[in-house]
Amino acid sequence: MNWDIVIGIETHVQLKTNTKQFSGAPVEFGKEPNSQACLVSMAYPGVLPVLNKESVNSAIRFGLSIEAEIASRSIFARKNYFYPDLPKGYQISQFELPIVGKGKLSIDIGDDLKEVRILRAHLEEDAGKSSHGVIEGKSGIDLNRAGTPLLEIVTEPDMSSAEEAVTYAKKLHNLVQWIGICDGNMQEGSFRCDVNVSVKKKDTDVLGTRREIKNLNSFRFIKQAIDYEVNWQIERLEDGGEIEQATILFDPESGETRSMRSKEEANDYRYFPDPDLLPLIISDEDIKKIKKLMPELPEEMKLRFEKDLGLSAYDAEGITSSLDVTQYFLSLIDLGVNPKLSANWILGNLFSKLKEKDIGIENSPIPPKKLSSLISRIQDKTISNNAAKQIFEILWEDSDKEVDLIIDELGLKQISDSNKIDEIVDEVMKTNSAMVEEFKSGKDKAFNALIGQVMKASKGKANPSQVASILKEKLSK
Repeated sequence: MNWDIVIGIETHVQLKTNTKQFSGAPVEFGKEPNSQACLVSMAYPGVLPVLNKESVNSAIRFGLSIEAEIASRSIFARKNYFYPDLPKGYQISQFELPIVGKGKLSIDIGDDLKEVRILRAHLEEDAGKSSHGVIEGKSGIDLNRAGTPLLEIVTEPDMSSAEEAVTYAKKLHNLVQWIGICDGNMQEGSFRCDVNVSVKKKDTDVLGTRREIKNLNSFRFIKQAIDYEVNWQIERLEDGGEIEQATILFDPESGETRSMRSKEEANDYRYFPDPDLLPLIISDEDIKKIKKLMPELPEEMKLRFEKDLGLSAYDAEGITSSLDVTQYFLSLIDLGVNPKLSANWILGNLFSKLKEKDIGIENSPIPPKKLSSLISRIQDKTISNNAAKQIFEILWEDSDKEVDLIIDELGLKQISDSNKIDEIVDEVMKTNSAMVEEFKSGKDKAFNALIGQVMKASKGKANPSQVASILKEKLSK
């Protein structure tokens, strides 16, 4: 391909506060339309905004988590535009002086680590919502969301593929939940991405004209939208056309993007400092207090798991891929099971089943306590790995069943008695003398074949490591 892809992302993160950004009105999803609107969000004359302190603390926590500059003085501005669900005629946001400045977020791309630069993160309020067709021929306005606290996180155009963009979005999604500033519910609009996409000829520093894909609330949609938009832009340019800067929407049903409006420039919004809000002053002492309360970050925990628990870099990355996965893993460790075995079962059997059923680990039908019982029986050699897989499938369908009871009912207890295994090995060697001769003549594959015969003769119950040890000893004579 003779084109480079250039991607930057603006993410609207709904902050996990009890009240709105500039008023004491509650923030709850799914309530009756306009039941959480207040005089401030409805822009009644004479009302004044009061800044939500917890949203400021959330922004500082995020800044600390990405090693960003945190402004000692930031300004709230009025972003002026008309829309039916914006009663004030402007949105309170931050423009020239945001609370969080330049930072970074590293993402894993194959075996490489890529740094995505964060340009800024600023506090703002959400608008309301327009609903069309609820009443035939009319549109309705719901101001429940109006004033909801948001942190808008803006990257530099550092990503060069849909895969990189999705990896970044997932990493950011995990981080904001990890540090406790967002619930991450994409279906409810708590985490929404606007993706800026452009293409440019290879071997040139001249950037192409970008188009902004608005309000993507699914990782799958992010990938589909970028792939479609990239192909559309390349085809248009190769056919001799031009790209016009625009705001566009992605239609999940058709898998296509479509133009919404020509993109406004910043000066169209007529930003100016909000006269009702004083500059936001943050002291070093404020930052120190919040830093003390910060949790261990995913990258720090990943390195600790490698060093202290002996996990591989791959396993540690998978275990810290989301807060829910990490909490599940830590629950297993607290119950006393082997960390490596726990990681293997989570990232292997459990992840496979969760993906098949399209559910998150927080909704796993097998809770940590039940999986720990299963792993414990592998650890103490009561059952083999193959037997454990059978039990896992049973637990998936009915987690109320007890592991030990299943083992007894199905007769899955492993044979670890050396004398019994010795007898089975002798019998197998006697009936498979040709295989024995093959091994002794240098054909190593015959060894595994003999182990297979022993396991078959024991109906899969013999301890494989003991079988290998005893067989090796007998063949060496």
